[in-house]
Amino acid sequence: MVTVLGNDIERAKSLLDRGELVAIPTETVYGLAANALNEAAVLNIFKAKNRPQFNPLIIHLPFWQLVKQYVRYLPPAAQELAMHFSPGPITYLLPKKDILPDLLTAGHPKVAVRIPAHPLTLQLLRSLNYPLAAPSANPFGYVSPTLAQHVLQGLNGKIPYVLDGGQSSIGVESTIVDFEGDAVVIRRLGGISQADIETTLGKKVQVAIASSDHPVAPGMLNSHYATQTPLVVGHAAQLLAQFPQKNILVMGFGSMACTPGYNLSPQGSTDEAARNLFAMMRQADAAGADLIVAPKLPHTGLGPAINDRLLRAQHHQK
Repeated sequence: MVTVLGNDIERAKSLLDRGELVAIPTETVYGLAANALNEAAVLNIFKAKNRPQFNPLIIHLPFWQLVKQYVRYLPPAAQELAMHFSPGPITYLLPKKDILPDLLTAGHPKVAVRIPAHPLTLQLLRSLNYPLAAPSANPFGYVSPTLAQHVLQGLNGKIPYVLDGGQSSIGVESTIVDFEGDAVVIRRLGGISQADIETTLGKKVQVAIASSDHPVAPGMLNSHYATQTPLVVGHAAQLLAQFPQKNILVMGFGSMACTPGYNLSPQGSTDEAARNLFAMMRQADAAGADLIVAPKLPHTGLGPAINDRLLRAQHHQK
């Protein structure tokens, strides 16, 4: 199979209608999409990514009004968050209807639903009469793709088409929000900060993102987003002294000292760092170093989401 890169929505639609896989752009990262109602097509997502079937998927829809077709109940807090943040980098865990295959949710009673904000993918979704299941468009466990070329690097020859929508504007995956009675629980930190969610709802929300080998939501596995080159989160000076014989590439943030060309955000912006994170991790991985050292970012803005990705990326090295 030859993987083609382009921006032909009709071609993407035709492939999806036939049960094929298409990589799609979103504002967070590129997704590997299939008809969410076609169990055979969904299974092909797992096969192409080599993704374990106990790891659930997110479904994507063009309008919030369509969500009620696929879920049994919409909590008031979900409605309120959707008014403020959807379309956008936020995903809702909601009790699913039987129309959705259990394969999507790894047997869990809730399905992850979001309305992406990328105009090209919204146009595609509006042309379909089914939702798209779409995890990140990369081999399982590796760094997520934020450019169409990143998708080709990992899945070339495994899928027929990549819908090229340019660079992802956010750069980290969506925030996943769960609802338990009156409580709102963040299951995955992402493109919408905890502070923004709390401001919108006018109350504190819980954060329950503990690593798990049997996740209830995407992005909760212990080891994820990993580079092939060992990556360690910590202070560069200490690690340089600890490993004097190693060729260490240092990623920086703000005024932190770093290897030239590898500062996530010279201005100290967590938004800019999020946009650059996965692309810079890929560049660092290809640089031939023995070890990548990444900083822990401040606990503000998208800093917690970035730290979550970095800590999961280093997990398999321990």
